[in-house]
Amino acid sequence: MSRRIIPLADVSAVPDFSGVAASPSGLLTDTLVRPLRDLRISVTDRCNFRCVYCMPRDVFDKHYQFLPHAALLSFEEIERLARVFVAHGVEKIRLTGGEPLLRKNIEFLIERLALLRTPEGRPLDLTLTTNGSLLARKAQSLKDAGLSRVTVSLDALDDALFRRMNDADFAVADVLNGIETAQAAGLDPIKVNMVVKRGTNDQEIVPMARHFKGSGAVLRFIEYMDVGASNGWNMSEVLPSAHVVERIGAHFPLEPLEAHTAAETAQRWAYRDGSGEIGVISSVTRAFCDSCTRARLSTEGKLYLCLFAVSGHDLRGLIRGGASDEEVATAIARIWEARGDRYSQLRGSASAPSAEDARRVEMSYIGG
Repeated sequence: MSRRIIPLADVSAVPDFSGVAASPSGLLTDTLVRPLRDLRISVTDRCNFRCVYCMPRDVFDKHYQFLPHAALLSFEEIERLARVFVAHGVEKIRLTGGEPLLRKNIEFLIERLALLRTPEGRPLDLTLTTNGSLLARKAQSLKDAGLSRVTVSLDALDDALFRRMNDADFAVADVLNGIETAQAAGLDPIKVNMVVKRGTNDQEIVPMARHFKGSGAVLRFIEYMDVGASNGWNMSEVLPSAHVVERIGAHFPLEPLEAHTAAETAQRWAYRDGSGEIGVISSVTRAFCDSCTRARLSTEGKLYLCLFAVSGHDLRGLIRGGASDEEVATAIARIWEARGDRYSQLRGSASAPSAEDARRVEMSYIGG
Protein backbone atom coordinates (compact mmCIF):
# COMPACT_ATOMS: atom_id res chain seq x y z
CA MET A 1 0.00 0.00 0.00
CA SER A 2 1.35 3.42 -0.91
CA ARG A 3 1.73 6.01 1.80
CA ARG A 4 -0.30 9.20 1.75
CA ILE A 5 1.89 12.27 1.53
CA ILE A 6 0.57 15.37 3.25
CA PRO A 7 2.53 18.62 2.90
CA LEU A 8 3.51 20.07 6.25
CA ALA A 9 2.70 23.67 5.48
CA ASP A 10 2.30 26.24 2.77
CA VAL A 11 5.03 28.43 1.32
CA SER A 12 4.42 31.98 2.53
CA ALA A 13 6.01 35.31 1.79
CA VAL A 14 7.52 37.53 4.47
CA PRO A 15 4.85 40.05 5.53
CA ASP A 16 5.04 43.66 4.38
CA PHE A 17 5.83 46.36 6.93
CA SER A 18 6.63 49.24 4.60
CA GLY A 19 4.86 52.59 4.77
CA VAL A 20 3.36 54.18 7.86
CA ALA A 21 4.15 52.33 11.09
CA ALA A 22 1.25 50.87 13.08
CA SER A 23 2.02 51.39 16.77
CA PRO A 24 0.24 48.92 19.07
CA SER A 25 -2.75 50.38 20.86
CA GLY A 26 -4.49 47.23 22.10
CA LEU A 27 -7.47 48.17 19.91
CA LEU A 28 -6.58 46.20 16.77
CA THR A 29 -9.59 44.77 14.89
CA ASP A 30 -10.12 42.83 11.66
CA THR A 31 -12.54 43.41 8.76
CA LEU A 32 -15.39 41.95 10.86
CA VAL A 33 -14.48 44.18 13.84
CA ARG A 34 -13.09 41.24 15.82
CA PRO A 35 -10.29 42.20 18.24
CA LEU A 36 -7.05 40.26 18.68
CA ARG A 37 -7.21 38.74 22.17
CA ASP A 38 -5.95 35.14 22.03
CA LEU A 39 -2.71 33.68 20.68
CA ARG A 40 -2.04 29.97 20.33
CA ILE A 41 1.61 29.08 19.95
CA SER A 42 2.67 25.68 18.65
CA VAL A 43 6.06 24.84 20.17
CA THR A 44 6.63 21.53 18.36
CA ASP A 45 5.22 19.60 15.40
CA ARG A 46 6.01 16.27 17.11
CA CYS A 47 3.69 14.12 19.20
CA ASN A 48 3.97 10.73 20.89
CA PHE A 49 0.33 9.90 20.02
CA ARG A 50 -1.03 9.07 16.56
CA CYS A 51 -4.68 10.01 16.98
CA VAL A 52 -6.58 9.30 13.78
CA TYR A 53 -8.28 12.72 13.68
CA CYS A 54 -4.99 14.61 14.05
CA MET A 55 -1.83 12.61 13.21
CA PRO A 56 -2.87 9.29 11.61
CA ARG A 57 -0.03 6.78 11.57
CA ASP A 58 -0.30 6.04 7.85
CA VAL A 59 0.79 9.65 7.25
CA PHE A 60 2.91 10.43 10.30
CA ASP A 61 4.92 7.20 10.27
CA LYS A 62 8.58 6.51 11.02
CA HIS A 63 9.56 7.97 7.65
CA TYR A 64 7.75 11.28 8.16
CA GLN A 65 10.06 14.27 8.03
CA PHE A 66 9.41 16.54 10.99
CA LEU A 67 10.90 20.00 11.17
CA PRO A 68 14.61 20.22 12.07
CA HIS A 69 15.31 22.01 15.35
CA ALA A 70 16.86 25.01 13.57
CA ALA A 71 13.54 25.64 11.80
CA LEU A 72 11.64 26.00 15.06
CA LEU A 73 11.22 29.36 16.72
CA SER A 74 13.62 29.67 19.64
CA PHE A 75 12.25 30.55 23.07
CA GLU A 76 13.75 34.03 22.65
CA GLU A 77 11.95 34.46 19.31
CA ILE A 78 8.66 33.24 20.76
CA GLU A 79 8.97 35.65 23.69
CA ARG A 80 9.75 38.55 21.36
CA LEU A 81 6.75 37.86 19.13
CA ALA A 82 4.49 37.25 22.13
CA ARG A 83 5.49 40.63 23.56
CA VAL A 84 4.39 42.37 20.34
CA PHE A 85 1.10 40.43 20.25
CA VAL A 86 0.38 41.40 23.86
CA ALA A 87 0.98 45.05 22.99
CA HIS A 88 -1.64 44.62 20.24
CA GLY A 89 -4.23 43.37 22.73
CA VAL A 90 -3.57 39.65 23.33
CA GLU A 91 -4.60 38.69 26.87
CA LYS A 92 -4.38 34.89 26.67
CA ILE A 93 -1.62 32.66 25.34
CA ARG A 94 -2.05 28.91 24.92
CA LEU A 95 0.97 26.68 24.27
CA THR A 96 0.19 23.75 22.06
CA GLY A 97 1.73 21.35 19.51
CA GLY A 98 1.99 18.52 18.55
CA GLU A 99 2.54 17.62 22.17
CA PRO A 100 4.06 20.73 23.77
CA LEU A 101 5.57 18.84 26.71
CA LEU A 102 7.92 17.14 24.24
CA ARG A 103 9.67 20.49 23.71
CA LYS A 104 12.80 20.36 25.84
CA ASN A 105 12.92 22.83 28.75
CA ILE A 106 9.48 24.25 27.99
CA GLU A 107 9.43 25.54 31.58
CA PHE A 108 12.03 28.14 30.55
CA LEU A 109 9.63 29.48 27.91
CA ILE A 110 6.75 29.55 30.40
CA GLU A 111 8.90 31.54 32.84
CA ARG A 112 9.55 34.14 30.12
CA LEU A 113 5.92 34.41 29.05
CA ALA A 114 4.66 34.56 32.63
CA LEU A 115 6.52 37.85 33.07
CA LEU A 116 4.63 39.58 30.25
CA ARG A 117 1.92 42.08 31.13
CA THR A 118 -0.94 43.62 29.20
CA PRO A 119 -0.84 47.39 28.56
CA GLU A 120 -3.07 47.72 31.65
CA GLY A 121 -0.50 45.82 33.74
CA ARG A 122 -2.42 42.55 34.08
CA PRO A 123 -0.67 39.15 33.87
CA LEU A 124 -1.59 36.93 30.94
CA ASP A 125 -3.89 33.94 31.12
CA LEU A 126 -1.12 31.44 30.28
CA THR A 127 -2.35 27.95 29.47
CA LEU A 128 -1.21 24.75 27.79
CA THR A 129 -2.95 21.89 25.98
CA THR A 130 -1.52 18.39 26.40
CA ASN A 131 -2.39 14.76 25.77
CA GLY A 132 -1.49 14.12 29.40
CA SER A 133 1.20 11.53 28.75
CA LEU A 134 3.93 13.56 30.48
CA LEU A 135 1.74 15.64 32.75
CA ALA A 136 2.26 13.71 36.00
CA ARG A 137 6.00 14.16 35.60
CA LYS A 138 5.87 17.85 34.63
CA ALA A 139 2.85 19.34 36.45
CA GLN A 140 4.67 20.85 39.43
CA SER A 141 7.49 22.34 37.36
CA LEU A 142 4.94 23.86 34.97
CA LYS A 143 3.08 25.47 37.86
CA ASP A 144 6.31 26.69 39.44
CA ALA A 145 7.31 28.26 36.11
CA GLY A 146 4.12 30.33 36.05
CA LEU A 147 1.62 28.33 34.00
CA SER A 148 -1.97 29.20 34.94
CA ARG A 149 -3.77 25.99 34.00
CA VAL A 150 -3.89 23.08 31.57
CA THR A 151 -6.30 21.47 29.14
CA VAL A 152 -5.99 17.71 28.71
CA SER A 153 -7.18 15.79 25.65
CA LEU A 154 -8.92 12.51 26.54
CA ASP A 155 -11.22 10.77 24.07
CA ALA A 156 -12.38 7.71 26.04
CA LEU A 157 -12.34 6.09 29.47
CA ASP A 158 -12.46 2.56 28.08
CA ASP A 159 -8.78 1.61 28.03
CA ALA A 160 -8.88 -0.61 24.95
CA LEU A 161 -10.73 2.03 22.94
CA PHE A 162 -8.44 4.81 24.16
CA ARG A 163 -5.35 2.81 23.16
CA ARG A 164 -6.82 2.28 19.68
CA MET A 165 -7.64 5.96 19.31
CA ASN A 166 -4.23 7.24 20.41
CA ASP A 167 -2.58 4.43 18.40
CA ALA A 168 0.41 4.53 20.75
CA ASP A 169 -0.72 1.93 23.32
CA PHE A 170 -0.95 4.60 26.01
CA ALA A 171 -3.15 3.79 29.00
CA VAL A 172 -6.10 5.84 30.25
CA ALA A 173 -4.92 5.41 33.84
CA ASP A 174 -1.73 7.35 33.10
CA VAL A 175 -3.67 10.31 31.69
CA LEU A 176 -6.04 10.30 34.67
CA ASN A 177 -3.02 10.26 36.98
CA GLY A 178 -1.66 13.28 35.11
CA ILE A 179 -4.95 15.14 35.60
CA GLU A 180 -4.99 14.39 39.33
CA THR A 181 -1.34 15.44 39.70
CA ALA A 182 -2.02 18.70 37.83
CA GLN A 183 -5.00 19.43 40.09
CA ALA A 184 -2.84 18.82 43.17
CA ALA A 185 -0.22 21.20 41.77
CA GLY A 186 -2.83 23.94 41.39
CA LEU A 187 -3.11 23.95 37.58
CA ASP A 188 -6.85 24.43 37.69
CA PRO A 189 -9.59 24.65 36.74
CA ILE A 190 -8.50 21.81 34.47
CA LYS A 191 -10.41 21.35 31.23
CA VAL A 192 -10.69 17.91 29.67
CA ASN A 193 -11.39 17.88 25.92
CA MET A 194 -13.05 14.90 24.24
CA VAL A 195 -13.27 14.86 20.44
CA VAL A 196 -16.48 12.97 19.64
CA LYS A 197 -16.44 10.85 16.50
CA ARG A 198 -19.77 9.17 15.73
CA GLY A 199 -19.42 5.41 15.54
CA THR A 200 -15.99 5.45 17.17
CA ASN A 201 -16.22 6.82 20.71
CA ASP A 202 -19.67 8.40 21.12
CA GLN A 203 -20.62 5.56 23.49
CA GLU A 204 -18.12 7.11 25.93
CA ILE A 205 -20.01 10.40 26.31
CA VAL A 206 -22.03 9.43 29.38
CA PRO A 207 -19.22 7.46 31.10
CA MET A 208 -16.93 10.47 30.65
CA ALA A 209 -19.57 12.80 32.08
CA ARG A 210 -20.15 10.46 35.03
CA HIS A 211 -16.43 10.21 35.78
CA PHE A 212 -15.67 13.94 35.78
CA LYS A 213 -18.95 15.09 37.35
CA GLY A 214 -18.07 16.57 40.73
CA SER A 215 -14.32 16.25 40.10
CA GLY A 216 -13.62 19.96 39.69
CA ALA A 217 -12.54 19.43 36.08
CA VAL A 218 -14.63 20.87 33.25
CA LEU A 219 -15.34 18.26 30.58
CA ARG A 220 -15.82 19.63 27.06
CA PHE A 221 -17.08 17.75 24.03
CA ILE A 222 -15.72 18.83 20.63
CA GLU A 223 -17.39 18.04 17.32
CA TYR A 224 -15.12 16.09 14.98
CA MET A 225 -13.79 18.74 12.57
CA ASP A 226 -12.42 18.85 9.03
CA VAL A 227 -9.02 20.21 10.05
CA GLY A 228 -6.17 19.64 7.59
CA ALA A 229 -6.13 17.02 4.86
CA SER A 230 -4.95 13.85 6.60
CA ASN A 231 -7.82 12.69 8.81
CA GLY A 232 -10.31 11.58 6.12
CA TRP A 233 -13.08 13.72 7.63
CA ASN A 234 -16.66 12.84 6.76
CA MET A 235 -19.76 14.72 7.88
CA SER A 236 -21.49 11.41 8.69
CA GLU A 237 -19.00 10.95 11.56
CA VAL A 238 -19.95 14.26 13.19
CA LEU A 239 -22.23 13.92 16.21
CA PRO A 240 -23.91 17.32 16.75
CA SER A 241 -23.31 18.85 20.16
CA ALA A 242 -27.05 19.09 20.70
CA HIS A 243 -27.16 15.28 20.75
CA VAL A 244 -24.31 15.20 23.27
CA VAL A 245 -26.26 17.49 25.60
CA GLU A 246 -29.38 15.35 25.17
CA ARG A 247 -27.53 12.15 26.04
CA ILE A 248 -25.97 13.59 29.17
CA GLY A 249 -29.16 15.38 30.20
CA ALA A 250 -31.07 12.09 30.12
CA HIS A 251 -28.85 10.87 32.97
CA PHE A 252 -27.83 14.09 34.71
CA PRO A 253 -30.22 17.06 34.34
CA LEU A 254 -28.55 20.13 32.87
CA GLU A 255 -29.29 23.83 32.60
CA PRO A 256 -27.60 26.38 30.32
CA LEU A 257 -25.02 28.80 31.64
CA GLU A 258 -23.98 32.16 30.25
CA ALA A 259 -20.61 32.46 28.51
CA HIS A 260 -17.69 33.87 30.50
CA THR A 261 -16.78 36.10 27.52
CA ALA A 262 -18.23 36.90 24.11
CA ALA A 263 -15.33 35.07 22.44
CA GLU A 264 -15.78 31.81 24.38
CA THR A 265 -15.99 28.86 21.99
CA ALA A 266 -17.82 26.46 24.30
CA GLN A 267 -21.50 26.56 25.19
CA ARG A 268 -21.69 25.90 28.92
CA TRP A 269 -24.14 23.65 30.75
CA ALA A 270 -24.37 23.21 34.54
CA TYR A 271 -25.48 20.08 36.39
CA ARG A 272 -28.64 21.04 38.24
CA ASP A 273 -27.40 19.39 41.41
CA GLY A 274 -24.50 21.89 41.54
CA SER A 275 -21.78 19.30 40.90
CA GLY A 276 -20.04 21.16 38.09
CA GLU A 277 -20.47 21.85 34.41
CA ILE A 278 -19.74 20.62 30.91
CA GLY A 279 -19.07 22.47 27.67
CA VAL A 280 -19.74 21.71 24.01
CA ILE A 281 -17.70 23.13 21.14
CA SER A 282 -19.73 23.07 17.93
CA SER A 283 -17.47 24.30 15.16
CA VAL A 284 -19.35 22.23 12.57
CA THR A 285 -23.02 22.68 13.52
CA ARG A 286 -22.95 26.04 15.29
CA ALA A 287 -20.14 28.22 13.98
CA PHE A 288 -18.70 30.86 16.30
CA CYS A 289 -16.67 32.74 13.69
CA ASP A 290 -18.37 36.07 14.46
CA SER A 291 -16.70 36.24 17.85
CA CYS A 292 -13.35 34.59 17.03
CA THR A 293 -10.45 36.56 18.51
CA ARG A 294 -7.73 33.89 18.00
CA ALA A 295 -4.51 33.92 16.04
CA ARG A 296 -2.17 30.95 15.71
CA LEU A 297 1.61 30.93 15.52
CA SER A 298 3.08 27.75 14.02
CA THR A 299 6.15 25.90 15.22
CA GLU A 300 8.29 27.60 12.57
CA GLY A 301 6.84 31.04 13.06
CA LYS A 302 4.02 31.37 10.56
CA LEU A 303 0.98 33.33 11.61
CA TYR A 304 -2.39 31.74 10.78
CA LEU A 305 -5.70 33.53 11.18
CA CYS A 306 -7.98 30.48 11.29
CA LEU A 307 -7.78 26.83 12.34
CA PHE A 308 -8.92 25.98 8.80
CA ALA A 309 -6.44 28.26 7.01
CA VAL A 310 -4.72 27.32 3.77
CA SER A 311 -1.86 29.82 4.09
CA GLY A 312 0.13 31.68 6.71
CA HIS A 313 2.39 34.70 7.12
CA ASP A 314 6.09 34.16 7.77
CA LEU A 315 6.98 36.06 10.94
CA ARG A 316 10.13 34.00 11.47
CA GLY A 317 11.51 35.30 8.19
CA LEU A 318 10.70 38.79 9.36
CA ILE A 319 12.53 38.63 12.67
CA ARG A 320 15.47 36.59 11.38
CA GLY A 321 15.77 39.09 8.56
CA GLY A 322 16.53 41.86 11.06
CA ALA A 323 13.13 43.57 11.37
CA SER A 324 12.69 45.86 14.37
CA ASP A 325 9.90 45.39 16.91
CA GLU A 326 8.11 48.38 15.35
CA GLU A 327 8.27 46.73 11.92
CA VAL A 328 7.03 43.40 13.35
CA ALA A 329 4.16 45.21 15.07
CA THR A 330 3.25 46.96 11.82
CA ALA A 331 3.27 43.70 9.86
CA ILE A 332 1.04 41.96 12.44
CA ALA A 333 -1.37 44.91 12.45
CA ARG A 334 -1.71 44.86 8.66
CA ILE A 335 -2.26 41.09 8.62
CA TRP A 336 -4.96 41.21 11.31
CA GLU A 337 -6.69 44.27 9.88
CA ALA A 338 -7.08 42.42 6.56
CA ARG A 339 -8.47 39.28 8.24
CA GLY A 340 -11.87 38.11 7.10
CA ASP A 341 -11.64 34.37 7.87
CA ARG A 342 -14.88 32.60 8.81
CA TYR A 343 -14.53 29.10 7.41
CA SER A 344 -17.00 27.38 9.74
CA GLN A 345 -19.75 29.78 8.72
CA LEU A 346 -19.02 29.14 5.04
CA ARG A 347 -18.43 25.35 5.29
CA GLY A 348 -20.10 23.61 2.36
CA SER A 349 -20.85 26.84 0.50
CA ALA A 350 -19.33 27.95 -2.78
CA SER A 351 -17.23 30.50 -0.88
CA ALA A 352 -15.43 27.96 1.31
CA PRO A 353 -12.03 26.59 0.21
CA SER A 354 -12.35 22.91 -0.63
CA ALA A 355 -9.82 20.08 -0.39
CA GLU A 356 -9.64 20.14 -4.17
CA ASP A 357 -8.78 23.86 -4.26
CA ALA A 358 -6.20 23.96 -1.46
CA ARG A 359 -4.96 21.84 1.40
CA ARG A 360 -5.78 23.28 4.80
CA VAL A 361 -2.88 23.31 7.22
CA GLU A 362 -2.66 20.34 9.63
CA MET A 363 -3.79 20.68 13.25
CA SER A 364 -0.56 19.05 14.44
CA TYR A 365 1.36 21.92 12.80
CA ILE A 366 -0.54 24.95 14.09
CA GLY A 367 -2.15 23.43 17.18
CA GLY A 368 -5.79 22.88 18.01
